Amino acid sequence: MSFSPSSSVRAAREELAARLRELRLDAELTGKALAGKAGWHRTKVSQIEHAVRAPSRSDVRTWCRICEAADEAEDLIARLRDAESGYVEWKRLQRTGLKRLQESAQVEFDECRHLRAYCSRAVPGLLQTAEYTSALLGLIQRFRELPDDVEAAVTVRRDRKRVLTKGNHRFAFVIEESVLRYRIGGAEIMAGQLSHLLTVMTLPSVSLGIIPFAAMRTATPRPDFTMFDVKNVQVELPSALVTVTAPGEIVIYAKAFEELAEMAVTGAPARALISSAIEELG
Repeated sequence: MSFSPSSSVRAAREELAARLRELRLDAELTGKALAGKAGWHRTKVSQIEHAVRAPSRSDVRTWCRICEAADEAEDLIARLRDAESGYVEWKRLQRTGLKRLQESAQVEFDECRHLRAYCSRAVPGLLQTAEYTSALLGLIQRFRELPDDVEAAVTVRRDRKRVLTKGNHRFAFVIEESVLRYRIGGAEIMAGQLSHLLTVMTLPSVSLGIIPFAAMRTATPRPDFTMFDVKNVQVELPSALVTVTAPGEIVIYAKAFEELAEMAVTGAPARALISSAIEELG
């Protein structure tokens, strides 16, 4: 599962165009015949299949109906949404600072009933201490040269953590052992963060798995991603946030999460890894 930030949108459009062409060929229709049945100009089919022209949602439904593949329409429409708005650069999301982005994500966390997240670089946001969040967002703010509203953003993220104890929510987190070792904010902040992990692990709504360095890998490390129920997946790239909504792709992420979770240890072995990391901080 890999992503090319510079070509993400184009690739999504080409993939959609290729699938539409496959449906036409499977239905044994020429482009001219499909256009005629749909009431379109004869060049429209060719333009869509070559990704020169983006189809509308209505176009996709019409195409699938004529090709007797109506059951694929909604999945393809989700792919169309991904192509239109699924890839958003961080500089656009964070142009006014970090606080607004944290606020805009709150509704999604409130509405989600089953959240699954895989992290290989940092502690998941919902499990962070305020000090760790401040250090992490400070790094992001300086690297991306954003307005400095880190303190306000920390407050928003801290308030978001209410979902861990209020409402009908379930959370499954899988992290790499490296997350325990990266010193974000220094030894004191990391010690506090790791101790906090030992506490939140006891919450009935939270499952935390850690993939040890020594684990026999059945899957390579992935980009960090968060699954919100089966509605969408958010993938964090260095330059952008990718939101996946196509049901077929969400299934792939669910499978990836299961594979990663199978390599992870939980309970006492996970606590032992955290305690070991704390001891190494001195």
